[in-house]
Amino acid sequence: MQHRTITTAALAAVIALAVPTNAWASPHGGHHHPAPTSSTVTYTASDAVIPNPSRGFDHTTATHYRADGSGYTPLDAATLRGYRSEGVTQIVRVFYMEAFADQRRLSPAWLRLVQRDYDTARAAGVGVITRFAYVQGGDYPYSAPYGDADLPTVLAHIEQLTPTLRRNADVIPTLQEGFIGLWGEGYYTDHFASDPANPGVLTEADKDARRQVVEAELAALPSSRSIQVRTMQMKQDALRTPSGTAGALTPAQAHDGSAASRIGHHNDCFLASPDDFGTFLTDPLSLDQDYLAAESRYVPVGGETCAVNAPRSEYPSASAEMAKYHYSYLNLDYNQDVLASWGDAGMTDAAKKLGYRFTMTSSTVTSGKHASVSVSVRNDGWAAPYNPRPVQLVLTNGHRRVTVPVRADASSWQPGTTTTVTASLARVPSGTWRVALALPAPERSIARNPDFAIQTANVGTWKAGTGVNDLQQVVSVRR
Repeated sequence: MQHRTITTAALAAVIALAVPTNAWASPHGGHHHPAPTSSTVTYTASDAVIPNPSRGFDHTTATHYRADGSGYTPLDAATLRGYRSEGVTQIVRVFYMEAFADQRRLSPAWLRLVQRDYDTARAAGVGVITRFAYVQGGDYPYSAPYGDADLPTVLAHIEQLTPTLRRNADVIPTLQEGFIGLWGEGYYTDHFASDPANPGVLTEADKDARRQVVEAELAALPSSRSIQVRTMQMKQDALRTPSGTAGALTPAQAHDGSAASRIGHHNDCFLASPDDFGTFLTDPLSLDQDYLAAESRYVPVGGETCAVNAPRSEYPSASAEMAKYHYSYLNLDYNQDVLASWGDAGMTDAAKKLGYRFTMTSSTVTSGKHASVSVSVRNDGWAAPYNPRPVQLVLTNGHRRVTVPVRADASSWQPGTTTTVTASLARVPSGTWRVALALPAPERSIARNPDFAIQTANVGTWKAGTGVNDLQQVVSVRR
C-alpha cells in the first residue's frame, strides 16, 4: 500500500496542460521548458521475514577429508534450495582437512571438491561462511596431542587455497579464521600455544605465529572480504591493540581496507555463561564487551548458542545482546534447548532483525529537464551489511532498461537510522520511465541474480524476477 501526493508544482503543470500550446511561446519566439513536477510516495512496512543475503539464521554443515580420501559429503543442491524456502540464505561450512595436517601439499582432488561445493551453493543462491580446520573435538575433557597442523603447514595451505577463495569470494560472505586447534577455534592446539596442556597461556612467539595466520588469510582474500576470529583477544593480539573502546575500530577506520576493518568476530558459545565460556577474557569483562559493542557496527558478528543459562539465554536478554553486538547471523541448529526457550515469537523476531532490515519509507521523483529521484530507507535490523553493497536506480520503459548508480554504499546504513539517497537522471534518455531501487551484489558473477540482491521490507514492492524494489513511481525526463 502506498500514498501519493502531488506537489504545487505538479498541480501547476496539470493546469498548464489546459493552456493552448502557443501559450508557451515567449515574446522573442523561443519556448519555455515546462515547470518541473514532483511526486512523493510513502510505503507500507512489511511484517514478513525477508530472506536476504548475508544475514539471518544459518544452518551449519561440516565435511571431512581423511588420509584415505573418505569422509567428504558434498553440498546438496536440493537441500540448499530447501534452506532458501525456509528463509535461510547462508550456511556455515567447516572443511575438516585431516589428510593434510602433516602434509604441506593440498591434493587437487580435494580442491576440486571444495570448488564444486561453492558452485553448488552459487547455483542455489546460498552464501557459504567458510572455515578450514584439521580436527574436530570429541567429548570433554580434551587432551594433547590434538592433531592440528604447524605454522609452516598452515601458511602453505592458505597460499594454495588463495585462488579458490578469490574465485569464490562472491559466495563467501566472510571467512572464519579456523586452522588452529580443535574445530579451528584457536584454543586446544599442538603448535600455537607453547604448553598445549595449558593453551590459554600464550607467549609472544605464540601470538606472532597466530598473527601470521591472520595476515596470510587477509592477503588471500580480496580486500572486500573479512575474516572472523573466535575471541576479542585474538584480534587485539593480532593488531597489538588494547581492549575496551580505546582499542575498538573507529568510524573513521570502518571500511578503509585496513586489517582492523577486515577482522570481525564469531562467538560460538553465545549466552552460555558470564564470559561465554572464555569468549570475553578481560578483567573486568566489560572491557571486551564494550570493545565488541563499539566495533561490531562495522565488522561481521555471528555464531551460535551452546548452553542454557537462564535468564540471560532467554529471549528478552538474548535479543538485547544481539542488538548491542550487532549480530548478523546465528546457527539455527545449535543449541536447540536455548532456541526453543525463545518461542515462536522470539525466533520470528530474531529472523527479522538479525543483520540488516531495510524498509523504504518514501520516495520523491522530480520530472522535467533536471529530473531526479530520492529514496529514504530505514534500517530496522540489528546490524548494517558488513560487505560493500552498491545502490542503484533501475529505470525501465518497455524493453529499455537504464541503471543509474547512486553515490552511496548500503554498508553505511546503520541500524536505527534512516538514510535518504538522491540521484540525478541527467544522463537518462528522454522519455517516461518506471523507477525501482536496486541493491545488487557487487560481484559481476552474481550481480543480476535476484537471490543475492536485497529486498526491502515493504508491502507490494519486490520484483522477484529481476531483484529490484519497485518505487511505484514514474518519472518523465525531458531534454
